[in-house]
Amino acid sequence: MSDLTLGHAPAETEVPEFYLLDEHEHAEGGSTMLGFWIYLMSDCLLFAILFATYGVLSTNYAAGPSPKALFDLPMVAANTTMLLLSSITCGFAMLAMNEGKVFRTQAWLVVTALFGMAFLGIELTEFGHLIAEGATPQRSAFLSSFFTLVSTHGLHVTCGTIWMITLMVQVGRYGLTVANQRRLMCLSLFWHFLDVIWIGVFTFVYLLGMLR
Repeated sequence: MSDLTLGHAPAETEVPEFYLLDEHEHAEGGSTMLGFWIYLMSDCLLFAILFATYGVLSTNYAAGPSPKALFDLPMVAANTTMLLLSSITCGFAMLAMNEGKVFRTQAWLVVTALFGMAFLGIELTEFGHLIAEGATPQRSAFLSSFFTLVSTHGLHVTCGTIWMITLMVQVGRYGLTVANQRRLMCLSLFWHFLDVIWIGVFTFVYLLGMLR
């Protein structure tokens, strides 16, 4: 006879659990680095699109000036030197941070920011010379893609410099806390990323442009 006939209640079946009732503990800021790497990958896609666009349009001069007639290679080389030196001093700042040296960290960040501002100053000077010669973004497809690519990188350097100054203030006020060290590491990744992108700009835009 069945359990129902004998008056016995059917045995309760156990429901399988497909999730944990107790959530794992996560360290504060544990996902920050992963999120920042994802951001850098998205920025890589942005610059890849800009490089591809420039590659397609770089020979469309519309009877206007060519790269060889416009670019001042010594000035661009000096600009590149400023950014590469800033990458070295940023590395020194990270070494000082790992040693817990607040003053040295801030000092190297100041030097890095100064190199970054020198880079921006030279870039704006170059843009001013080009515009004074009539080589404006609307002059040709080549100039439109050139100004878009280079100014987008310059905008990133500007944001990085502002971020650096903000972190200098925070480190001076709160010291090298775990949160500030994490932010400095993200800043360092961002700054070195901009250096790599600029090497691509210098090679693909300026050096190859002078060979045409």
